[in-house]
Amino acid sequence: MTITERDYSLAGPENQHAVDRGLSNAAWWRPPVDEDRLAELMARTNGRAARDTALWLALIVGLGVLGVVTWGSWWALPVFIAYGALYGGASDSRWHECGHGTAFRTDRVNTIVYYLASFMLWREPTLWRWSHYRHHTDTIIVGRDAEIVFPRPPKVRSLPLTFLHIVNAPRMLWRMIRHALGDIDADARDFIPESEHRRLIREDRIFVVVLAASAALSVVLWTPLPALLVGLPTIYGGWLVVFFGITQHAGLQEDVLDHRLNTRTVYMNPVFRFLYSNMNYHIEHHIFPAVPYHALPALHDEIKEYLAPALPSTTAAYRELLSAMRRQEHDTTYEIPDRGIPDIDSALPRPIDVGPIVPVESGTGRRVDLGAVTDVSVGQVRRVDLGEDTYALYRLGIDDVVLSDGLCTHGQAHLAEGHILDCTIECPKHNGRFDLRTGEPVRKPVKEPLHVYPCEVVDGRIVADLAVREDA
Repeated sequence: MTITERDYSLAGPENQHAVDRGLSNAAWWRPPVDEDRLAELMARTNGRAARDTALWLALIVGLGVLGVVTWGSWWALPVFIAYGALYGGASDSRWHECGHGTAFRTDRVNTIVYYLASFMLWREPTLWRWSHYRHHTDTIIVGRDAEIVFPRPPKVRSLPLTFLHIVNAPRMLWRMIRHALGDIDADARDFIPESEHRRLIREDRIFVVVLAASAALSVVLWTPLPALLVGLPTIYGGWLVVFFGITQHAGLQEDVLDHRLNTRTVYMNPVFRFLYSNMNYHIEHHIFPAVPYHALPALHDEIKEYLAPALPSTTAAYRELLSAMRRQEHDTTYEIPDRGIPDIDSALPRPIDVGPIVPVESGTGRRVDLGAVTDVSVGQVRRVDLGEDTYALYRLGIDDVVLSDGLCTHGQAHLAEGHILDCTIECPKHNGRFDLRTGEPVRKPVKEPLHVYPCEVVDGRIVADLAVREDA
């Protein structure tokens, strides 16, 4: 029996320990994928998300009306169970995908749905946005990841309380109230930039006022209906969040830099996949978070030869995770083994050769020839390495080319693996975006600008001036 208690808080000693071991903001394992195919998979549309979101909201509204109509009869019970599951449960994956900015092509719509789903889940929008950035940076790294749901030793006997959501939900509400009053806790301060604190407080105050108004209306009308429709579904419908969410990481390995060891992919039926927005393909999502939810099954087909076999059902996932958690109650060092990860050379592809890279004679500056413009397709981004320096080359139009530094200023991910969207480049790690004309950040979490270099097409060749960065 080996019971070792670790401090899972972000303000404890494990945080610095993870940094010292090189586990914070580290490079994660990633399989090779054809760049053109990956670009297809990362493409955004509004149609699919609009259809799925409209259906989800229509079901909520329809069940809400039916709940009011059947109130006072036994029929109201199953109606409100379904209503709560859609309101306080299925909202989780909508919150998640719109938070990443991948569900809709139009980011404003992503933001609207994200705030709506955040309210339904009692999740503070700014806090959880930054928490989730950290979750993708340091997935299941103790002391760094604020979203480790089952610290070791796990308390398997208390799992029913987790499903009932009667413990976690009040804690979330109390945290929201504290933040609304300006009392921001140490864990939140660890991953939320100070410049975002006022936004956090303002959003939480709005949420608290709306929830208080719903409760007050129930008292004034002397009926629980308003609270059952707005507010309480977060508690009585939260079981669905746990039902799906526990399959993601529970029982798997901590402090590793390979999502195949700390994340789980599970085959689910079409109803579950609709409710969960394909997040059952969770390894795929963590490796390529820029791929929209509706393309995850296709992504799975592209990379499954590099992964352990997906678990065949939700039942199989629960069998695996419960077995592991029971063992971890008595032996916190127990880890689920590699689960059949194939022994295949999965090294990342080498930087793409864009042609001969040679200096161009010039009286001033450091101009280099990056090859023929036809070597890069319109709408494509490619990686360029010059000595120890790395860059990203974008072709936005026939003779419209842009060159920038290769690494994201936030997460050190290479932008050549990102997605071009409306003259912006989206980081493949956290979905932050930069304006390719100016290098300015236009979507969180990126805050520092990206260096963009003068670049033009001369006689069919791409010529860039790198002296701008050298002189900065």
